[in-house]
Amino acid sequence: MYYGFDVGGTKIEFGAFDSELKRQATERVPTPGDNYEQLIETLAALVAKYDAQFGCEGTVGIGIPGIEKAEDGTVLTVNVPAAKGRTLRADLEAKIGRAVALNNDANCFALSEAWDEELQGEKVVLGLILGTGFGGGIIVDGKVVSGKNNVAGELGHMRMPIDAWLHLGDNAPIFDCGCEKKGCIDNYLSGRGFEMLYAHFHGEEKKAIDIINAFKAGEKTESEFVDKYMEMLAMVFAGLFTGIDPDVVVLGGGLSNFEYIYEEMPKRVPKYLLSIANAPKIIKAKHGDSGGVRGAAFLNIQR
Repeated sequence: MYYGFDVGGTKIEFGAFDSELKRQATERVPTPGDNYEQLIETLAALVAKYDAQFGCEGTVGIGIPGIEKAEDGTVLTVNVPAAKGRTLRADLEAKIGRAVALNNDANCFALSEAWDEELQGEKVVLGLILGTGFGGGIIVDGKVVSGKNNVAGELGHMRMPIDAWLHLGDNAPIFDCGCEKKGCIDNYLSGRGFEMLYAHFHGEEKKAIDIINAFKAGEKTESEFVDKYMEMLAMVFAGLFTGIDPDVVVLGGGLSNFEYIYEEMPKRVPKYLLSIANAPKIIKAKHGDSGGVRGAAFLNIQR
C-alpha cells in the first residue's frame, strides 16, 4: 500500500492507495498548531492504524507547503509552524522504522496528475498552480525533479521576463514578494496577482471571480484587462516551456477554472516559442483537492 499525507496549516489528510493506484482509505485530522511532538505522534498513529487495517507496512510520503533544506533536512514552512526548522522526515522515519519521502505540495500536485491513467505515457509533465500563489512541479518519467537545493519547480520565484514586463506598459507595477525579492512572477500570474494587477491599473479592488464574470458579460474594462493578462500569461508560459519543454502542462488552483485560458493559450503561446518548437498540451487538473495526498503517496512509486 502507498500511504500519503497532505499536511496543511489546519488539517492533515491521509490517503492509502493500492498497487493499482486506487484509493482504499481516507482520513482527516487537525494539524497540531505548534506542538511538534504531537505532529509526529499524529502521523505515526495513522501509519500504525492503517498498517494494522491492511496487514502490511505501507510506504509513506508527505506533502507539505514548504521545502526541505538539502544540507540538513530541516523544513522551511510558514503554514505549518510545528514543522518549521524541524527534521520532520528523519524524525518520522525514526518513529515508524521505515523510509519516508517528503516533498513540496506543488510537486505532489504535479506528481498526482502525472500518474493519472491518461498521462502515464507522457515523459515530461509540468504542473502549474494558478492559485493564491503561482508555483509548479516538474515530473520526468514519473518522478519529481527536485534539484540540488530542492527548489526545482519553484517557478513563481523566477522574475518576470522582459517582454511580459514591457507588455504591461509604462505604468507596470513592481510588486514585492514574500521571498524578499521583487518582480517574481508569483505576484503577476497567480489569482492574487490577477487581482493586484487589476487594482493597479484600474484603481479598484475586485475579486478574480467578479472580474471574470464582468469579462463574460462583455464589460469593456474587464475585457481589455483580461486580454492584457492573457497575453502576459502566454509570454511567461512560453519562457517556461522553452526552458522545460514539457509534453503536457496541467493547470491547477482557482484561476485554472477560467476556461478562457484553455481557449487562448494554444493561440497565443506559439508566437513566443522558438520557431522549431510546438506548444505542449495545456489541460485542467483532474484530481483537484485530492491531488496533494495522491501525489504524496505516489512519491514512492517506481515506474
